[in-house]
Amino acid sequence: MSVAVAGGGPGGLLLGYLLARAGIEVTVLEARSDFDRDFRGDSLHPYTLELLDRLGLAEDLLALDHFKARSFRFHTPSGVYSCADYDRLDTPFGYVALMPQVRFLDFLAERAAKLPSFTLKTNAKVTGLLETDGKVTGVRFRGGELETSLVVGADGRFSTVRRLAGLDAKPLGATTDLLWFRLPRSPGDPRDADLDLYFGRDAYVGVLGGVHDWQVGYSLEKGAYPALRERGVEPIRAFLRDRVPWLADRAHLLTGFAQTTLLSVDISRVERWHRPGLLLLGDAAHVISPVGGNGILMAVQDAVAAANRLIPALRRGEVTSADLAGVQADRIAAIERVQADQVKVERRAAAARARGRGAAPPALLKLLFAIPALRTRGARGNAYGPFPPQLDESLLAS
Repeated sequence: MSVAVAGGGPGGLLLGYLLARAGIEVTVLEARSDFDRDFRGDSLHPYTLELLDRLGLAEDLLALDHFKARSFRFHTPSGVYSCADYDRLDTPFGYVALMPQVRFLDFLAERAAKLPSFTLKTNAKVTGLLETDGKVTGVRFRGGELETSLVVGADGRFSTVRRLAGLDAKPLGATTDLLWFRLPRSPGDPRDADLDLYFGRDAYVGVLGGVHDWQVGYSLEKGAYPALRERGVEPIRAFLRDRVPWLADRAHLLTGFAQTTLLSVDISRVERWHRPGLLLLGDAAHVISPVGGNGILMAVQDAVAAANRLIPALRRGEVTSADLAGVQADRIAAIERVQADQVKVERRAAAARARGRGAAPPALLKLLFAIPALRTRGARGNAYGPFPPQLDESLLAS
């Protein structure tokens, strides 16, 4: 029995690693030549770090450059307040590790390559599915084809595997886009800036700490990018000078839109994540918005749930539709919860824009999050997500 995983992102590579640790023949097909590109998701949550620790990987991973975000704060016209204090959690990893995703993926790929049943093929974009009597039996990819017992589509929000399989994603209601860019760090920057949101009248800015720079996301109404381009980057620089004053001395470094990346925010979900011989995971099955920074977390947990179901099935010699449906059943409640919360945030933002009100959350939240227990609860919810799956480590003994 063998598995082909399309997509070398966090979910695809982790699933490949777990299957190979169990002695399953697995090939990960990555469309590009390497992982060296500018990702938006750089957040490794405590759940992920604890999992990697149990796998014996965390110590070496965290020896790489990373930034420890220990809190998540809102900066509003009515004041500043923390809504999540990760260092209050009962874990050795009381923080979100902000690490360039390319470093994380390179690390996973390097460790997986040491396992004899793991193969990574780069420049291997999937171009077709092999099928027999309605069952997927393999993939065609740039440079060849591969017959396999199971195909896993973990190839992201614009999944080729999903399209080829005829499994459509239903939009759930995103109303915001984000324009991302980077600004350099300075020795005088706040030590506790971590994961912060700065709210203005018509927009907000998210600031994520990095080792050498800050990743900055400027919000705009979905579809408003062409109008913003006509106005130029000065409105963004003015927002930074007004609402993020410690970045004001670097605002001029944003000189044009060539330095930015537009992320068209999406929240969508496929009704059925599987067909005979095929399973979708991560953004291929359910697109998570950047709200909460938990896209990687959801993909990692999908991989854990899939490993728990697939390893026994592959060992007995048959992956049934019931096995594939079981993966979705194990994950759907968590995904529905996360996406429902994100849709609420999107609708609240759209309603505020329609009324001409500011983008800031209700002032009542400041009073609520003054209670330490609620900040701990907020951190726990973000650190682990709803209904986090636990890896059956006994399956890894081949």
